[in-house]
Amino acid sequence: MRNHSVQYIAIPEWPWRRLREETPKKYETYVDLVPGEWTKVKIEVRGDKAKLYVGGAVQPTLIVNDLKHGPGRGALALWIDPGTVAHFASLRVSK
Repeated sequence: MRNHSVQYIAIPEWPWRRLREETPKKYETYVDLVPGEWTKVKIEVRGDKAKLYVGGAVQPTLIVNDLKHGPGRGALALWIDPGTVAHFASLRVSK
């Protein structure tokens, strides 16, 4: 599970299973998460590129250079595996 803790998907055409089969490890990576502790997450989207930063890191944990819905399209979601308890706080979306 650790190796899949950060993933990019673009529903409905590009679910994680398809991306994993067609392009292994390109749209997912691991990040060290500590149960019971808050984890800072920052997502930057510019055009058809996205960068995910975890835990205040200077370098992105995951880089997506080809957002599947194209520049300026789609939505953003934070998803947690069923059976996992998670809480979100101080969520901010800005241009």
